Amino acid sequence: MNKKNQKGFTLILSLVLLLVMSLMGGSLIVISSSDHQSNNTSDEYQQTFYVAEHALIEAEKYVINQMIGPWVDPATLTSPGAGATAEELQAHNDYVSQLKSLASSNGGFARHTDASTPWPNGRGIPTNIINVSSTPCSNSFRNLIKDGDGNTLVAAHKTLWNFGELIEPILNAESAPDKEIEHMKRYGWEFFVINVGRSTFKGAGTSLKKTSTNAQQQGNAYKLYGCGYLMPKGSALTDIDDPEILIPLETLVILSG
Repeated sequence: MNKKNQKGFTLILSLVLLLVMSLMGGSLIVISSSDHQSNNTSDEYQQTFYVAEHALIEAEKYVINQMIGPWVDPATLTSPGAGATAEELQAHNDYVSQLKSLASSNGGFARHTDASTPWPNGRGIPTNIINVSSTPCSNSFRNLIKDGDGNTLVAAHKTLWNFGELIEPILNAESAPDKEIEHMKRYGWEFFVINVGRSTFKGAGTSLKKTSTNAQQQGNAYKLYGCGYLMPKGSALTDIDDPEILIPLETLVILSG
């Protein structure tokens, strides 16, 4: 009788242990799945932050390019006009020919450095001449100065830049899976730039006198605003109205000039 009771108890204990182990295994699967989802979300926030940083880099590059000369297709440069003298027309044609020569080895583009064509059509200091567009990115900055009509003037506002398309040649060179390429195309960025006026800064370098370690100089200060965003799956690449993740960043740069 005792042996039968022991066998029965052993069977019940085995079933209980099996049930407990099954429940523990299921719990581990749920926890592992949750951790995996959490890691994916963390990676997406990290990647979106990197894209936002890239937006600030692009904003600074934009300002610098405008100050030293924007990249243009020489064929798009217009002639001086009917009132131009023969000398002015000849100088313009020589200048365009020079740019075309440079563009032939640079993907069809060359820097438009002629200061006689003022910004925004040529080289110059970007100033606040347009209203910032209302986007989730621009609306996320609460400290923008507005005029009496509720508008914020900016020097530039660039939207609809797709990060995946930017790095697609790199991913293709590394034979990245199509799924990864399509995922990266869900990331985008935009930026806008505000000229906040002249500012004093300290510069140092070999051009200064040996007796001086720094010097006060005047430059142009710009507030750069950039956003990285991740769009929901299935969204159009041009649809930025409802991002899944949006990370806004801002910084201040002072450029000599």
